[in-house]
Amino acid sequence: MARGKRPTSFEVARRAGVARSTVSMVLNDVPDSGIPDATRQRVLEAARELGYVPSAAARTLVSGSARTIGLIVTHGPHLEDDAFVPTALHSLNLATHGAGYRLLVETAVDPSRHHAYRELVRAKQIDGVVVLNPRDDDRELLELVDSDFPFVAIGHVDHPDAVCVAVDDVGATERLTRHLIGLGRRRIAHVGYGPEAYESVRSRVHGYRRALEAAGLDPDPARVAFAEYSADSGARATDALLARDGSLDAIVCGNDVVAFGVMTALRRHGRRIPEDVAVVGFDDIPLARHAVPPLTTVRLPAADLGAAAARLLLDWIAGSPPEERKRTLPLSLVVRRSCGSEAGAD
Repeated sequence: MARGKRPTSFEVARRAGVARSTVSMVLNDVPDSGIPDATRQRVLEAARELGYVPSAAARTLVSGSARTIGLIVTHGPHLEDDAFVPTALHSLNLATHGAGYRLLVETAVDPSRHHAYRELVRAKQIDGVVVLNPRDDDRELLELVDSDFPFVAIGHVDHPDAVCVAVDDVGATERLTRHLIGLGRRRIAHVGYGPEAYESVRSRVHGYRRALEAAGLDPDPARVAFAEYSADSGARATDALLARDGSLDAIVCGNDVVAFGVMTALRRHGRRIPEDVAVVGFDDIPLARHAVPPLTTVRLPAADLGAAAARLLLDWIAGSPPEERKRTLPLSLVVRRSCGSEAGAD
């Protein structure tokens, strides 16, 4: 054999003294093939001696499985700016690789485009898909749910049959806002971490408003602004808020990355944190404790979300569709000095 030339299944078959179809069935572990153990071992030994590895295309043709999971991130800036994504992606990657699957990451820049998901599913030959932070106006995603293709969302999907792993965004943000009210803050604003079309963004705004209403405070629309995932966009949103209402004494942020920008803008405007304006975030990314002052936030189990989505999807692909369609993971409040309270600071 010439140096550097990739060995073929024909060469494995010739060395093992079997047909090429037998090599394919053994190396792709086709169930119920009826191949004797002695023949199977002879094929495996020949493949090891030659250094033969079947291609992904060959595996797909023989087994009917691409051994590939697709992760669709519904908005490109998630990958660039949102610190939640790498943690969820890492845990999802570990789980899929541990089960012998590859993870293919795609962004759906325009998820409302007709056939967007269908094209990704067909073109990439994936066995199942995880969608991160789905949009409410994504009709194609609802069609994917109806198709019964193995699919799990990290986030909420408004469909009774959708399989979702999520957190209680409303309740957690309501708790954050109540915490600020309990510290005497009354002129509280909210900066959403992304566009309002995303369910989790809107749910966090809803939790903020619900806490204000329960306390008899006016949820003034002028005190709500929306960022675009990044710290810079959080700073711009804060500039706009202060231009509309310079009396703010607290800001609830949709995530920690946006909160960093909010804090930068407040300092630029001469506002002390937390003496003049308290700031709270969401996610508890590793840098939150190193903010100046350390950031009060909600601890989001990003790794657990990724791992849970992977387990549900892999079980489904293996023939066990999830009986539990909506799984909600717990959150916890982490109190640090940015809110004006020392309790629980770290």
